[in-house]
Amino acid sequence: MKILVAVKQVPARDAPLRIDASGRWIQEDGLSFEINEPDAYALEAALQLKEKHGGEVVVVSAGPARAAQAIREALAKGADRAIHVDQERLENWDTLGVAGLLARAMESEKADLILTGLQSDDLGYGQMGCVLAELLGLPHATIIMQVEKLDGAVKVKRELEDGWFQNLELPLPALLAVQSGIGKLRYATLMGIKRAKTKEIRRVTAAEMGVEPAPAIEIARVYLPPKSKQTELLEGSPKEAAQKLVERLRFVARVI
Repeated sequence: MKILVAVKQVPARDAPLRIDASGRWIQEDGLSFEINEPDAYALEAALQLKEKHGGEVVVVSAGPARAAQAIREALAKGADRAIHVDQERLENWDTLGVAGLLARAMESEKADLILTGLQSDDLGYGQMGCVLAELLGLPHATIIMQVEKLDGAVKVKRELEDGWFQNLELPLPALLAVQSGIGKLRYATLMGIKRAKTKEIRRVTAAEMGVEPAPAIEIARVYLPPKSKQTELLEGSPKEAAQKLVERLRFVARVI
């Protein structure tokens, strides 16, 4: 069973963010980067399937030269080899453009299953899995919490709203967008880190694949959200005020 996993490198969650001079992206100098967390869960799901059924896990990542760090980490965790679509200034490409890069790099692999994270931590569009599946002409499903391999198919459990779940089967090959929390993330072992140094990373560029950016959308402006303070007095009896407070915490602040 050959499984491809799309992996994106994103700024670390605790990295201090500053807007660059263009106002359209962040300053990347001095930032630390890491594997996009939902993609890390997609990788974990792929490794678990490989451990149960055998086969090969191939990581595919589009990004500049620094993305090799995320690729090496994925290889150290257990992926067998990788494809690096070496492309600078990837923020100038929209979802459709990046999906086109990944699709062109993946199509010759003839994978049985392709896994992506549900969304990226930096842009958060949540579109890559669906768009990539359409470009490759594959059946797909999103918000995947569980994957079980069947004979020529996969059985998946999807998370829906209000605590509901959906179970369905998809014929292989297929593409799944994995929800964070599908399994416990593993750490790279010392032996895994050593082995990663000898594993294959095939590098290709957009020019070599004949893909050019033709964005349907572009980022016009990036800015930090304004900070403000607001006070609201909740009138009524203590019981009524408590009920209003719970409603605001749940539906406005979204913290409960």
